[in-house]
Amino acid sequence: MTEIPKPPAQVEPYVRVLGVEGAVEFLLTFGGAELYLTETPKNRSRLVKLVGRDKAVALAKAAEHMPRRVPTAKPWLAAVHSAWGLPGAEIARKLHVTDVTVRSYLKRYASPPADPRQRTFPGF
Repeated sequence: MTEIPKPPAQVEPYVRVLGVEGAVEFLLTFGGAELYLTETPKNRSRLVKLVGRDKAVALAKAAEHMPRRVPTAKPWLAAVHSAWGLPGAEIARKLHVTDVTVRSYLKRYASPPADPRQRTFPGF
């Protein structure tokens, strides 16, 4: 298991409130759509069922730092699942993308080469 990648700015508030695992589950469930967050959620709401009442209230309080539409954050989700040891094909199934797309997502989070001679610079 490798280190969990740093979340992008639009995902960071979700990770701060829910933790990495909670944020992953939240993004897979609600990503791509608008979500109304209230500081008085009903116990029957889908959000409360997923994260619990306390975390639903905490999300509502942090909502000013979040986009109105829940991000899909698929590149970050792919990198997290990869860090957890899931194979590319399984990640592709979870994210509803192709294995080729998963590989391109993971390239974004790949660490730079250890040998400085192998680094590429823009314009060279």
